[in-house]
Amino acid sequence: MDEHIIEELYLAGAGFAAGLRLMAVYGGLRILRLFVPHHPFLAGAEDFAYWIFSGFTVFGLLYRGNGGIVRGYVIAATAAGMLLADKLVVRNVLRVLQKWKKSLKMKFNKQKKLVSK
Repeated sequence: MDEHIIEELYLAGAGFAAGLRLMAVYGGLRILRLFVPHHPFLAGAEDFAYWIFSGFTVFGLLYRGNGGIVRGYVIAATAAGMLLADKLVVRNVLRVLQKWKKSLKMKFNKQKKLVSK
């Protein structure tokens, strides 16, 4: 295979991996919001900071990979990595944590009622 094609495939793989990492970071932010209530302004500021971080991450990937030339397939690979991580991991983890949080609240409320009697 041509060396240039191998470099481009490596760049696409790096974009996919970056998408996985970016969604893991955003998943952590969503988990934080699940357990710590946020004011809408603060949530918006966190999202803004996350997207600035994401932009710098993808730009850094493109800059190191091919001199900053925007490649559609790298953006698509990053988006695919984000979608895959969200669909397979982050949503399922959030679903489990929401159930866990709900059961903890019920147990806490039962304990609270017993203590108050």
